[in-house]
Amino acid sequence: MFNKCYEKVKAFMKENYIYFLIYFALLIVILWPMPYYIYIGGGTIPIDDRVTVEGQTSSEGSFHLAYVSELRATLPTYLLSFVIPGWDLFPMETVQLTEDETPEDVMERDKIYLTDANQNAIQVAYTKASKTFRITGAHNRIVYLMEEADTSLKIGDIILSCDGEEIDEIETLRALVQTKEVGTKVDVRIKRDGKEMDGYFVVQEVDGQKLAGISFMKSIDYETDPALTLSFSDNESGPSGGLLLAISIYDKLIPEDLTQGRTIVGTGTIDASGNVGAIGGVKYKLQGAVQSHADIFLVPAGENYEECIALQEQNHYDIKIIGVSTFDEAIEKLRN
Repeated sequence: MFNKCYEKVKAFMKENYIYFLIYFALLIVILWPMPYYIYIGGGTIPIDDRVTVEGQTSSEGSFHLAYVSELRATLPTYLLSFVIPGWDLFPMETVQLTEDETPEDVMERDKIYLTDANQNAIQVAYTKASKTFRITGAHNRIVYLMEEADTSLKIGDIILSCDGEEIDEIETLRALVQTKEVGTKVDVRIKRDGKEMDGYFVVQEVDGQKLAGISFMKSIDYETDPALTLSFSDNESGPSGGLLLAISIYDKLIPEDLTQGRTIVGTGTIDASGNVGAIGGVKYKLQGAVQSHADIFLVPAGENYEECIALQEQNHYDIKIIGVSTFDEAIEKLRN
């Protein structure tokens, strides 16, 4: 019985192998990634799905993060980008900072930026609400490696020490590098994936300056009262949700309802002092807010705001666009 089935299958394959080859060839052509990304109109994410504060107050409306939808181009999507309005094509090198970086490196850096944005948002919200926010520790995580860097370090590594000297600030590392000769191999103690290990970098000379060829960002460990829980998925990254996250947390900490029953979408970075910074891809985020039937779109003042107003006039978007420069300004305008 088995032999008969085998012979039938074998005969079928012999008779139709050309079709199978053509099919797999077409499949490879269709799925093979091209060196481009395609940005399209994004969407929104309810912050209530990401943030929980112990004893939080409730609101009639809602806050939403805005995001950009990004596709790695294949041949069909590459061709469609020239036909479908709103599909914008970007070369891969515009996303990567160096030729040696991989998409995984870019994603790792964006996750670090997300963590930093979340920490800033929490600190601002708790401080403004007169709640407890206590810093319990800090560490330096690598976010960038120069093309010229000669090193075993990777994006995401936590720097503990260099040549036995604890590194607490980037200035400390720069000062240490200036004491070394160009070409000197410097031993570095790092933590990677939770494990301590040894690494190195070689001192480089670029444009007459001695450099380690690495940049890092300081992250903090903290405690809050009331307790707070964040739940972001692995594919969410970047710093542009900081402003809305801070406002949402603040709204949960105070008795007042800042939403006043409205659907509020927004974007913008935020630092620990509450200053709002510009972001990229604002037109895609505005499109997502409009498609979600939001009442208000909060956006960084300046070029981001001006671009959104121009798009609103061009496309007759039915949404209130508010430009802000600080957290306090955003709260004031939502109240008014």
